[in-house]
Amino acid sequence: MARQRADALLSAFRDRQATVAVIGLGYVGLPLVKAVVEAGFTGIGIDIDPDKIRMLHEGVAYLRHFDPAYFAGRIAEGRLACTTDFSAVAGADAIVICVPTPLTKHREPDLSYVANTARSIVPHLRKDQLVVLESTTYPGTTQDLLVPALEQSGLKSGTDFFVAFSPEREDPGNPDYGTQSIPKVVGGADPVALELAVALYDQIVVKTVPVSSTAAAEAVKITENIFRAVNIALVNELKLIYGAMGIDVWEVIDAAKTKPFGFMPFYPGPGLGGHCIPIDPFYLTWKAREFDMSTRLVELAGEINTAMPGHVVTVCMEALNARFAKGLKGGRVLLVGLAYKKNVGDIRESPGLTLIRLLEERGAKVDYLDPHVPQITMTREHPEYAGRGSVAADASFAGYDLTLIATDHDAVDYARLVSESRLVVDTRNVCERKGVSSANVVKA
Repeated sequence: MARQRADALLSAFRDRQATVAVIGLGYVGLPLVKAVVEAGFTGIGIDIDPDKIRMLHEGVAYLRHFDPAYFAGRIAEGRLACTTDFSAVAGADAIVICVPTPLTKHREPDLSYVANTARSIVPHLRKDQLVVLESTTYPGTTQDLLVPALEQSGLKSGTDFFVAFSPEREDPGNPDYGTQSIPKVVGGADPVALELAVALYDQIVVKTVPVSSTAAAEAVKITENIFRAVNIALVNELKLIYGAMGIDVWEVIDAAKTKPFGFMPFYPGPGLGGHCIPIDPFYLTWKAREFDMSTRLVELAGEINTAMPGHVVTVCMEALNARFAKGLKGGRVLLVGLAYKKNVGDIRESPGLTLIRLLEERGAKVDYLDPHVPQITMTREHPEYAGRGSVAADASFAGYDLTLIATDHDAVDYARLVSESRLVVDTRNVCERKGVSSANVVKA
C-alpha cells in the first residue's frame, strides 16, 4: 500500500501535476520557488516575514536581481500562493526547507531555524508528502534532527512520509548559472525518498546527482565551501608574502591560470562574506569534535581570512601616512561596495561592515557607496549600522582623504573614482582590470 502511494507521488512529480511548497523566501528559496513554477508545478511560498509576503503580492523587489512583477503575476494567475501561514503545507506534495543556518556567537551551529520550521510543519504534515531540507548543515542533521522532529506528528519517515536532503547551490547575481542550470545533489533518508526527490528535481534542474545518503549529500555542500574557503585563504596569504617581496599577486595568478591543467584561479580580497563560505566550514569543525577529530586546515584558513580586514586597514593607515603624513583619526573615508560580492545587494557577513567598524574605531569618519545597498538592513553582527544610507551614485570622491574599494560592482565609474580621489586603496584589483590604475592607487 505504501509503495502504491509512493508510485502515485512519483507520477505526480514526473507529470508535473504536484504542488510544491518552499519555506524561506530568501536568496535560496525565492529562486527555487520561481523555478518550481516555471517547471509547471503549482507553487506555495512560505516565509515568517510578512513584509516579504506583502512585497511579493504587490510586485515590489526585496532581492534586486529578481523581477518583482514576475511573482505578483504568477500569484494573480493562481500558479503561486505566498503566505506566512504554515497550514498551507497541508496542500503540498513536496515541502522544501530553505531557512538560514548561521553560527552562534560562540561559532557553533545554530539550527534553531530548521528546528522551528519542523515544529511549524508538524501539525500540518500528512501522509504521502516529501520533505526536503536544502539548508547547509553538518552531516547527520537530516537524519538526527529533522526526521525525529517531523515524526513528532505521529507519522513515520519512510512509511508515511519521506525525507531527503539536497544542498542549495545558488550563486546570487551570476548571469551564467541560475537554479535550473546547476546540477542538484540529492540524498534520501531511504531508497524511496531518494527516488522521489530525484523525480522532483529532475523536472526542475538540468541534472540530478543522487548520492547514497542524506549525510553524504550534506557533506558534499560542506566540502564545496571548504574548498573555496581554503583556497581563498591560500591566495590571501600569498598576497601578503608576495607583497612583502614587491610582487603583484594578481599578476602571478593571471599568469598561472594560463596553465591548462592543474591550476584553478582564486583571488584575494578584503575578507570573506556571504552566508556560506565564512560559516559553513565551521559546521564541520564542530561536528568533527564528536569523533575526536580536528580540522586544522579549515580553522587555519578561517584565521587567515578573518584577519584580512585588519590587513586592509593597516594598508590604509600606511598609505595615508606615506602620502599625506596623516593617520586615520579625523580622516574621511569612502568605502566603495558594501555587499560581500559584486553586483548583488547581499551584505550578510560582509567584510565591508567589519571594515567600517575597524576604520571608525581608529577615528575615521566613514561613508559608503553601494548602488545595490541603498540602506544597511539589520544584521546579526552589526545592528548598530542599520538604517545608514549610501551616498548618491554621482557624489564626488574629491572630499575624501581615502577611497577604499571593498567590492568591485560593475555599476561604479572607476575612471571617475580614480581621477577624483586623492588616494585609492583597491582590495579587488578592479582599477587595473578596468585600465584606470594610476599613481594614487594602492593595492591591498
